[in-house]
Amino acid sequence: MIEVKNLIKEYRNDHVVTRVLKGISFNIKEGEFIAIMGHSGSGKSTLMHIMGFLDRPTGGSYKFDGQSIDDLSDDELARIRNKKIGFVFQSFNLLARTSVLENVKLPLIFTGLSSKYKNDIAKDALKSVDLLHRLDHFPNQLSGGEQQRVAIARAIANHPSIIFADEPTGNLDSKSGQQIMEILQKLNEQGNTIILVTHEKYTSEMAKRIIELMDGNLIIDKKVISRKYARDGLLK
Repeated sequence: MIEVKNLIKEYRNDHVVTRVLKGISFNIKEGEFIAIMGHSGSGKSTLMHIMGFLDRPTGGSYKFDGQSIDDLSDDELARIRNKKIGFVFQSFNLLARTSVLENVKLPLIFTGLSSKYKNDIAKDALKSVDLLHRLDHFPNQLSGGEQQRVAIARAIANHPSIIFADEPTGNLDSKSGQQIMEILQKLNEQGNTIILVTHEKYTSEMAKRIIELMDGNLIIDKKVISRKYARDGLLK
């Protein structure tokens, strides 16, 4: 699904060049659950932005479903992003004056679907995160954990190929964070590819593979037995 080869990202400020990613390489297969780890400044969020078509690399190559993003215009990248990628952010990014249902429907705006069908899809997404009873509420009427579950419902409304979760538990208490991670694991079990960006060891242990960055370099790429599977005895 994803092929990253010798990826470089630089930022230029006058004559000063800051290299954030320093030639990293890896592949991601469909259906994986990967945690990208690293301290602040390691390059993990920059990497996610490139993989999610929110930014472009300075050098190296990035292929998504076998196609290089260098061959695609910004409009083409936006269409693929809307159709194939779902995002979950630490700050939720919900529209404050818009109902839960309307927030979840946002990725469906340009699909050409009927209003009724959009409502049905959004309700199904909310049902999958156990928030159907909150569809007429506004974000400020929800707890942090509930807001993040709305964000997940929005991310999966378009049935994306891959879900990027950037520090999804960073603003939550431990109980709410655990619920969010269990939802992400359930989505992975249903076939969704999950890429989790985190600096928290606890959340990374819920993934099946860990990629760790340090100072823009890939230092660890290993498969792991996630905490859930170890607990359930599904893997040995």
